[in-house]
Amino acid sequence: METGSVTTPFGRRSMTLGMLASQVMAGEIKPDQSVDKWKLFRALCEAKPLLGIGDRALAVLNALLSFYPKNELAQGNGLIVFPSNVQLSLRTHGMAEQTVRRHLAALVEAGLLLRKDSPNGKRYVRRDRAGEVDEAFGFSLAPLLARAEEIEQLAAAVMAERLHVQRLRERVTLCRRDIAKLIEAAVEEEIPGDWQGPYREFRDLIEGLPRSPTTAQLELLLDELTALRADILNQLEIRVKSTKQRGNADYTERHIQNSNPESTSELEPSFETKQGAIAEPDNDRGAVAPEKGRGEAAYPHGQKKEEEQSRRPDVRNDGGGLKSFPLGLVLQACPEILAYGPDGVISNWRDLMAAAVIVRSMLGVSPSAYEEAANVMGPENAATVMACILERGGHINSAGGYLRGLTRRSEKGEFAIGPMLMALLRANAPAGRKVG
Repeated sequence: METGSVTTPFGRRSMTLGMLASQVMAGEIKPDQSVDKWKLFRALCEAKPLLGIGDRALAVLNALLSFYPKNELAQGNGLIVFPSNVQLSLRTHGMAEQTVRRHLAALVEAGLLLRKDSPNGKRYVRRDRAGEVDEAFGFSLAPLLARAEEIEQLAAAVMAERLHVQRLRERVTLCRRDIAKLIEAAVEEEIPGDWQGPYREFRDLIEGLPRSPTTAQLELLLDELTALRADILNQLEIRVKSTKQRGNADYTERHIQNSNPESTSELEPSFETKQGAIAEPDNDRGAVAPEKGRGEAAYPHGQKKEEEQSRRPDVRNDGGGLKSFPLGLVLQACPEILAYGPDGVISNWRDLMAAAVIVRSMLGVSPSAYEEAANVMGPENAATVMACILERGGHINSAGGYLRGLTRRSEKGEFAIGPMLMALLRANAPAGRKVG
């Protein structure tokens, strides 16, 4: 049986007030108090951040519990275990004895174990004539039983915090999606306003988040995203109300025609403009304003004609209804095309189309395939698509077949450059923390 007297550690180990407090607490265990040792161990695993113990210390504690003969920790069953360091090493899958001793000391310091050292520091048991344990020297599990309720409360607090963080991440993800889709809708519907500003603010907030954010950082991010979403919604609601008051039938019809249930954009705005328009900044309003198409042009076969075509940036063909994008956005999404511009620089659409001709030849795209794409998409859009194909060259087996496939889809109105560009923009953006 255990003695109720205070014990001090063997050898050079010093006695501390913490050890004394643990022994006093262990002496206050009620006679009928008991707890399932494995249920308590699972609670310990949850509460380990608040108890200041690590995984390997828990592995040593698990080994000690395995030497306890009963499933229920109770005063009547005795609470001393006395395995040797060799036996503990075996049950911790070969952990070095020195490491075992270090983690045993950590468990004692954390107030989860008590040392009951023998006069010579060895761990052993003395039995009576009936074979019952008379006195044992080793490690007492009494602090675990005494602190069982506290440990379970700490585990509940850790799980509640984890659930809170999970819900914060979910709300941040939903808010990100809302902002991205709302900005995309605003640009798609050509609603006046500086939509690039909210988009940049949105990206700055997301990319400024650390890889492992704290709860406070997530809460702050959610507040900022919620405020940004409310501002965007306010602008859109004002536009919707003014449209209803005007009774603009053309706007309503355009909205219905642009609805696309099979949109491929995900969580980020594609900044596409209305079909048949080029997105250019409106200097008066800071909005994305459409520029009308400037006619069609035929492109004869052959490399020479392609070069002539590349020197005619004013020639456009919007017969396929394909949306176009600012040159700066294209170059940001497809930086590899810059190396093929005149002197390694692309400063206008003429330079981009000249570079596209070189890339076409390098990737093995036939002149006829490129000519057909230029006829259907327009020369600027065809050059943009070639820049995208170059950027994704490692994922495309046949650039010519891929371009012909996009051309056929463009003829049917099933292809848009926006999602392709935005995917490349995200791939080439600086690495940032993704939430959710």
